[in-house]
Amino acid sequence: MKTDIILAGVGGQGILSVAAVIGDAALEGGLFMKQAEVHGMSQRGGDVQSHLRISDKPVSSDLIPLGNADIIISLEPMEALRYIHYLKKDGWVVTNSEPFKNIPHYPETDKMMEAYHRLPNKIILDVDKIAKESGTSRSSNIILLGAASPYLNIEFSRLENGIRHIFGRKGDEIVEKNLEALKTGREAVSS
Repeated sequence: MKTDIILAGVGGQGILSVAAVIGDAALEGGLFMKQAEVHGMSQRGGDVQSHLRISDKPVSSDLIPLGNADIIISLEPMEALRYIHYLKKDGWVVTNSEPFKNIPHYPETDKMMEAYHRLPNKIILDVDKIAKESGTSRSSNIILLGAASPYLNIEFSRLENGIRHIFGRKGDEIVEKNLEALKTGREAVSS
């Protein structure tokens, strides 16, 4: 078993928290993992990207070669397209539909969606809207993780435990909100 994951977004969206939860869940499951992070101008909304390589055998490199990613998880639709050349032909893209327009001349949403519709395997959700409607407005990132969870080759219960470990120091209320957000995301793609 091997899963190569690219996480993408802009600073402040919680991409690195998602990486930490997945990493914790993988390690709890006895899997090998390597992670590489690339931080843009995160304080100013610059792009943030993380490579996660998870396997039942030792992983030699922390960087995913072009055309080898099994899944791209992105909180920003343009950022997912920025890394699409890493995706396998049969790989999955799980992305937020709502742009974070942080640059001049941001691409037109219709043109971005045309690019997505050419992909064979995609999930496009308005996770910000889902978060607000479910009462977990600060957990859009974890809702997206829940939506991506069927494609990660990691048991859902281990992702739940990852949330407990990563967010535990913030208190029970934060842990419960994030567990609820994870389930909400999973249910959004199950229905």
